[in-house]
Amino acid sequence: MKIWVDADACPVAVKEILFRAAQRTGIELTLVANQYLKTPAARNIHMLQVMQGFDIADNEIVRRTEPGDLVITSDIPLAAEVLEKGGMVITSRGEEYTAENIRGRLNIRDFMDTMRASGIQTGGPPALNQADRQAFANLLDRLITRHYKPGV
Repeated sequence: MKIWVDADACPVAVKEILFRAAQRTGIELTLVANQYLKTPAARNIHMLQVMQGFDIADNEIVRRTEPGDLVITSDIPLAAEVLEKGGMVITSRGEEYTAENIRGRLNIRDFMDTMRASGIQTGGPPALNQADRQAFANLLDRLITRHYKPGV
């Protein structure tokens, strides 16, 4: 199991939780972004800077993800592609995307895109709060406990 982070939009608080988890477990953690991001000095924590451009980071994450890897993203199309490859996906709010719920999420996303294109203001998500951070940390710990096999 490796952890890949769609890091351009990942909140700092979530990155800090991921850094602590990687340091505690030794899991390989890679932040993928189109700008340089500082990471702790640890052999298992990496930063992969990709070129600027639409979906460049997403495409790189999909290309590198293997079955059993975990991807942190709120990008629903990226999540769908990772799930198709046998990966796991959680959002920074501690929601798990699965084969069972991703189609519904894609439909809602497409509907909201259509609404915005027609000029309707839909607003964005609320700010990440303490309950969101706790939900993320709890789900991350459960997935690591269930799926991480050191040395594999």
